[in-house]
Amino acid sequence: MSAEDPILNPATGKSKLRFKTIFISDVHLGMPDSKAAQASHFLRNCLCEKLVLNGDIIDAWHLHRRGGWNKGHTNFIRTVLRKMEKEGAEIIYLRGNHDDVLDRFIPIHFEHFHITDEHIHHTAAGSYLVVHGDGFDAVSTNHVWLAQIGGLGYNFLLRINRFYNGYRRLRGKEPFSFSAWVKQKVKATIGAVGKYEDQLQHLAQQRGCIGIICGHIHKADNKMVGSTHYLNSGDWVESMTAIVENLDGSFEIIGYPEFCERTHRDPKGAVAEAEEEMQPPASSDIAIP
Repeated sequence: MSAEDPILNPATGKSKLRFKTIFISDVHLGMPDSKAAQASHFLRNCLCEKLVLNGDIIDAWHLHRRGGWNKGHTNFIRTVLRKMEKEGAEIIYLRGNHDDVLDRFIPIHFEHFHITDEHIHHTAAGSYLVVHGDGFDAVSTNHVWLAQIGGLGYNFLLRINRFYNGYRRLRGKEPFSFSAWVKQKVKATIGAVGKYEDQLQHLAQQRGCIGIICGHIHKADNKMVGSTHYLNSGDWVESMTAIVENLDGSFEIIGYPEFCERTHRDPKGAVAEAEEEMQPPASSDIAIP
């Protein structure tokens, strides 16, 4: 846990967390299972100097097939722009495989907003290569048929998840991600995750970096792979995790429940608070697009 003290609002008894950098990925805006409200709630209540959106923020694949964009997804974009406009945060948007429509436009550079395919993040200890990581997923590159079936199958499993976890809640049990379990089992069977990590480790070394920060496989991690610091930010479809760089330069994984605990919010109430924040702004706050 970070040693940094949260900023407490005495009026509400709730806090904001302070970080140097926040890395999030795989929000999949456009999918019905995107936790856009929680992701926006997290970002609205965390201060940072830099926000890195590490791929698959928008799920163009799903939008192309059937569409699923809603007001909450639009408000996530507004939250990101708010951090740039009102907090002065630098925004780095890296393309992923689900938002690869950006390929024809990148790189794009404005004063505090950049869209590109990779980023070098500098720390006092050394540099980290930041990429989404889709080019190093064995399922995507060597098992195209499985990736194509998996895209549709994953959405189907997410639907099953909704019904299954509704049943678990009625019985007073904690949610269980059946879809994530199946996905990781399939990748473990063909050794995909280990190969993925090894390839990213070698890429970081080739670039002279001490670490790699990625997303894509929806599995948050913070560990050493060989001599390389491997960080994966997870996703905001199921696990709701981010990688944060603390003010002292250390990195950690923070999940949405931990965020709620550290900011004195009840996770169940925080979801309602997140959805309330998604409501259209008051007339005095319409300057943010």
